[in-house]
Amino acid sequence: MVSLIDFILSIDIHLGNLINEYGLLIYAILFAIVFIETGLVIMPFLPGDSLLFAAGAFAAIGDINLLLVILIFVIAAILGDSLNYYLGLKAGPAIFRKESGIFFNKKYLVATDAFYKKHGGKSIIIARFLPFIRTFAPFVAGIGKMNYARFLGYNIGGGILWVLLFVLGGYFFGTIPIVKENFSLVILLIIIISVAPIIIKALIHFLKKRKLRS
Repeated sequence: MVSLIDFILSIDIHLGNLINEYGLLIYAILFAIVFIETGLVIMPFLPGDSLLFAAGAFAAIGDINLLLVILIFVIAAILGDSLNYYLGLKAGPAIFRKESGIFFNKKYLVATDAFYKKHGGKSIIIARFLPFIRTFAPFVAGIGKMNYARFLGYNIGGGILWVLLFVLGGYFFGTIPIVKENFSLVILLIIIISVAPIIIKALIHFLKKRKLRS
């Protein structure tokens, strides 16, 4: 877990090393990370937003191709969510009853189920910008047997918006000196902003429950 946190916060250094070491294979590696994070319900902790932002920054200095990396991320995000939907459709009910384990935390699934019921189909788009919820939303949509054509529309729209926002954000802002010199802090800020809605909602829920008890 410590190594994962270090990888995420210092993703500019690690991604640079990967680019230097693997050359063109970096595109396959980037595809795999996003596909696994969005496609496997047991892997919500892989870097998503931070990876996209860092990739945009490296595209700005010419180390990787901007259009190609956008295309790869979009395809990986759409295919990942589609796989996750299928897994939810086929194996969801059994997994939903499963207790938490090393690679699976049931509370995230329960929270996502509530989020999905509240926001409906557009939760697939909103969830793209929320770590953990992003990984569980398509799975829950599969459990709920959302019409696949409808799901796919939200999936494509959300995937494109998510990739463009973070990759282009990194492309236009990642090479600014103050951002480049404090890249770890910027990544941490991105993570905090991403999880803030979840934390605020949990805090409001906690305060409401506490008020009802008193």
